[in-house]
Amino acid sequence: VQLQASGGGLVQPGGSLRLSCAASGNIFTVNVMGWYRQAPGKQRELVATITSGAGTNYADSTEDRFTISRDIPKNTVYLQMNSLTPEDTAVYYCNVRGRRNYSFGIGDFESWGQGTQVTVSS
Repeated sequence: VQLQASGGGLVQPGGSLRLSCAASGNIFTVNVMGWYRQAPGKQRELVATITSGAGTNYADSTEDRFTISRDIPKNTVYLQMNSLTPEDTAVYYCNVRGRRNYSFGIGDFESWGQGTQVTVSS
């Protein structure tokens, strides 16, 4: 399963960005889609996740400013980021978990996107 992320870039403090990530490949079903981020010198951390039933989970630092959503037919997840601060600067990775077709049958998978840089700076 391949993930293609886009939408990162440079934005001023207080600005907004929208990330998207599309999953493709031999997918049977997608269960959870999410975004994680990793700032220089720090561990990768959860930003937000969304389940197939549209249940969402956010990090405390993003819950009031970010919104995660998904387009199920397109296997695409979005992250709308508002009121960005320099502390949001990081490489953002999309993550998808679900079930896919293998030669032996259907099994679980987890895939990570290549990462997209978000820089918040004046």
